[in-house]
Amino acid sequence: MTAQGDNLDDEVMCTCSGTTRAKIKKLFNEGMDMEAISNWSGALSGCGGCEWDVEQYLKELAEQPKG
Repeated sequence: MTAQGDNLDDEVMCTCSGTTRAKIKKLFNEGMDMEAISNWSGALSGCGGCEWDVEQYLKELAEQPKG
């Protein structure tokens, strides 16, 4: 969790792999889906505690207007 004023991009979403929001967003913008992001970053491949958060974040990214 981040403190108020922290950059959300720096938030670690997967503590097992240390994968941040920024890394997930970058990989998503490169066209990767959840499985590819997991394979590339190591997120979602440890305890599984981040699965819901990462899935929700990817849904948010997908809903954002392109441009």
